[in-house]
Amino acid sequence: MSRKHGRIKRRFAALADEVRAGLVTFITAGDPDPDISAAILRGLPGAGADIIELGMPFTDPMADGPAIQESSQRALAAGQTMRRTLAMVRDFRTHDDDTPIVLMGYYNPIHIYGVDSFAEDAANAGVDGLIIVDVPPEEDPELREPAARAGIDFIRLTTPTSDDERLPVLMRAASGFVYYVSITGITGAARGKTGAVGDAVARIKRHCELPVVVGFGIKTPEQAAEIAKVADGAVVGSALVLAVAEGLDAQGNALPGCAERVLELVAALASGVRGARKG
Repeated sequence: MSRKHGRIKRRFAALADEVRAGLVTFITAGDPDPDISAAILRGLPGAGADIIELGMPFTDPMADGPAIQESSQRALAAGQTMRRTLAMVRDFRTHDDDTPIVLMGYYNPIHIYGVDSFAEDAANAGVDGLIIVDVPPEEDPELREPAARAGIDFIRLTTPTSDDERLPVLMRAASGFVYYVSITGITGAARGKTGAVGDAVARIKRHCELPVVVGFGIKTPEQAAEIAKVADGAVVGSALVLAVAEGLDAQGNALPGCAERVLELVAALASGVRGARKG
């Protein structure tokens, strides 16, 4: 497949034309098994996801809460590998060549794969961006530079503790969008207050021209709508992987309707986001 660069930029331009924020959804690749995970991934755009974050399963996801940790364990137990994750993206691109896909996770699996090979294979599969949570900007050139050569955006994480001295460092060489983690702590924890989040987004935008999306703790359409009023995107992850878990039997096998249950939640979240107008 030929590469198609710029999906993230085009998607945010389209959202700006619609005067609304986007819904960014996170699922873990291979959770709970390859077939159900692929069905969820294929269904996300139709349910209303504007950008997809696809988690790369890892044995020690230290920044993630129990829900995402357990989703990684389920995926790994079902045989998910980095090559299978890239194959999922490649298959998705046979159905959808427009929705941006961002791989999110940790550096270790990429290092084991081989950085240069990973960047090339990810770009050829149709990956648009990377969020690597355990690589600070001072140490990321060995991944960021091959990714940039392959046309993959390198997306920075910022937090409430990222002050005006740190933000310029974080924004240096950032591309795609900025992911603001609205709380300090692990994924799935309590969300940040909307007023404080709006102030933080405004402060980040003083240091860069990139769109800013906000995640951590968003679980309901109402919460997503609140964030959509003050940011360029609302990220929902833990709530979706919990919906996957709730669709499993006692042995961890998917019950009928597991994928549909997740996509129904995405549709409700999308309705909340699309009903909010940025002010």
